[in-house]
Amino acid sequence: MRFHLVTIFQDACDAYLSVSIIGRARKEKKISITYQNPRYFVENKWGKTDERPYGGGPGMVMVALPIVKSVEKTLRNKRGKKVIIWFSPSGRQFTNKDADTLAKYDDIVLVCGRYEGIDERAKKILKTLAPMKEFAIGEAVYTGGEVPSLAIVDAVTRRLPGVLGKDTSVEERRIASSAVYTRPKTILYKGKEYRVPKVLQTGHHANIDKWRCLK
Repeated sequence: MRFHLVTIFQDACDAYLSVSIIGRARKEKKISITYQNPRYFVENKWGKTDERPYGGGPGMVMVALPIVKSVEKTLRNKRGKKVIIWFSPSGRQFTNKDADTLAKYDDIVLVCGRYEGIDERAKKILKTLAPMKEFAIGEAVYTGGEVPSLAIVDAVTRRLPGVLGKDTSVEERRIASSAVYTRPKTILYKGKEYRVPKVLQTGHHANIDKWRCLK
């Protein structure tokens, strides 16, 4: 699977995508990550990617064509199943079901907006290049699309065969609890003992699953 991030902050993204499970998946070539910087496609000498919004208002808006050209270059000669992901607070909330759907694609392009957003005409043009999906990641508003992009890469990658070692490591595919415990069995802190629940020490899987369902 190939993820392509359109962003002006590659270093911020790559720091996260180079460690732990995602970093290992890249090294083992289960996924690849590429970047396109819209600044390479601007026509001004300052590398400026934003302008004041028409109609007035606060902030700046990312101009359309550098985004479009970034995506266009990314998708050039790509023959597999591809999709462009656009982020918006008004988009549909991203879920585990969406992550399962995206895991079936060959190329996923994640467009990371900034400032007050991206000129709407970019979206209209991009729809002519490949199918588009528009998501919101949680109910908060973020400074840019980088954090939502990282969330999607993470959620999708961990679903790919072999990334977590076992399919049952994907929490939502098994009975899981928000409360987890490990060694030691007893922790002594400021004169008080904190113990692992007895049911987790029994090895009785039916009772353990029942306990997890209640948590």
